Amino acid sequence: MAAAVIGGMCAYAGATNAAADLRVVAESINATLRANHYRPALLQDDRYRQLESDALSLAATAPSDEAFRTGFNALWKQGPFSHVALLRADESADERYARMDTAPGGENAVSLDWRGEAAVLTVTTMSGTDTIEAIESAYDKIAARKPARLIIDLRRNGGGAFAVVPLVGHLIAQPLDAGVFASAVWYRDHDAPPGPRDFPSATPWRGYSLRAFQAQMLAQPLTGYRIDPMQPHYPGPVYVLTSARSVSAAEIAADVLKATGRATVVGERTPGAVLSSKRFDIPGGFHLLVPVADYFSIANGRIEGVGVAPDIAVDADHALDVALGPVSARDR
Repeated sequence: MAAAVIGGMCAYAGATNAAADLRVVAESINATLRANHYRPALLQDDRYRQLESDALSLAATAPSDEAFRTGFNALWKQGPFSHVALLRADESADERYARMDTAPGGENAVSLDWRGEAAVLTVTTMSGTDTIEAIESAYDKIAARKPARLIIDLRRNGGGAFAVVPLVGHLIAQPLDAGVFASAVWYRDHDAPPGPRDFPSATPWRGYSLRAFQAQMLAQPLTGYRIDPMQPHYPGPVYVLTSARSVSAAEIAADVLKATGRATVVGERTPGAVLSSKRFDIPGGFHLLVPVADYFSIANGRIEGVGVAPDIAVDADHALDVALGPVSARDR
């Protein structure tokens, strides 16, 4: 496999321990973020400039490329926005994206359990064609058994892509505009984020291909996230379990089900890490995850940095017990 060369170094063919080489990595990270971030104005404050300086300082002191990677990601846990991460790479970003739509979510992505008259659908990722197929299969079983309530457990869901579509689609009776993604094209012409008056102008997106979605999203100022009803339809009461580990697309699912009144959210406020990101090649065998669009809920506005508040706030460890509790007036 041929390796792309960036800045005089192999983009993903091997690691480096030299401080001078790590400085090139840090400089490439800073340049890549500034060149591709969806809203450059967010990179002008002192907090962000300090992170750039910290990356260069880390490059001078890290004893290895792995120490630099883990140190950089630790710095960004306290960053001003989400979806920035330095990842190991054994292929180019283009090659990674070429197989993105067929990459599996894994055998543990979806499970369906029964607790008395309740169905418990646990989903740990929103990525993977197998995840989408497993959710579809789960709804077939739910429709056949007709449980008194459905509990969707997103407490360990790390986000991803379009498994949100079937997860929500089988619970709604009308087409639903969940939210709007705002790309750099929007911010080139606007100083302020989009608001409710702007949302109707968004180009609607339907489908499952993340590659096609990103191509449209990066070319348009606003891209709408539209979900259509799907069969079989589950009409009964729904509970969604959340935690501080329910991130990104999991937060979108919780937000839209709560906002439509289709579900009661039980657990903890989600962390508010809801941006669309893209991988870029970085010297030294890395990919850099960069936010390339912001997300705005139609009902609740920007979720990044805010999160989704539960209807019933409890420790995440006890959320399932609460959702399995006595039948409420809502359930009758």
